[in-house]
Amino acid sequence: MSIPIRALAALVASLLVAPGFANPVRKPAPTAAARAGIVRVQLVTTAGPITLALDTRRAPETAKNFLAYVDDGRFDGAIIYRAARSKNAPQYGFIQGGIRTDARRILPPFKHERTDQSGIRHTDGTISMARRTTPNSAGGNFFITVGAMPSFDAKGSFPGYAAFGHVTAGMPTVKRIMAGKTGGAMGGQMLLNGIRVINAKRLDGPAKPTGLVKPWLVKR
Repeated sequence: MSIPIRALAALVASLLVAPGFANPVRKPAPTAAARAGIVRVQLVTTAGPITLALDTRRAPETAKNFLAYVDDGRFDGAIIYRAARSKNAPQYGFIQGGIRTDARRILPPFKHERTDQSGIRHTDGTISMARRTTPNSAGGNFFITVGAMPSFDAKGSFPGYAAFGHVTAGMPTVKRIMAGKTGGAMGGQMLLNGIRVINAKRLDGPAKPTGLVKPWLVKR
């Protein structure tokens, strides 16, 4: 028995939209940056946005720590509080910000990653971790360089500072912050009008919050 042409066309159409015959959804191929372990983060500050590219492949522990602060919202409302300018060339130096000494926001310490092992040097626009005198004391405070600062790189017995990424957009914002008026502690390097981090957010991949308690959000 022959099937009418219209009926045959309807049957073919129904098969094409049936679940078993649906065209598979292809996921986009990962970008070169993703394959290299680069995760972008944007800091939205009262002075403007700063976009960072974190190297999770070469500095995995340091990048993971920073991303935990970002994904938990621990940097939201934090302050960029320091502008350290070179005395001989004030257009160069670094800005520093983070949670300062707010114990409510701090996460557990992590292993220090030396620049002579990671290969990430303190060149112009590098983001690195501030710390105390001991190498494994970095936490929720970071700095961004303006100009190369090789004196921060590890060498011999000097552990240096843990660099873990670079600025990809927003260096004019960084320079504008560094040019702010300073005074007070740290040899007069404290910004008299600190720059607030309105929001810090991950631009690549899903957020991975720690799930830990956020006591700074609890109203007294």
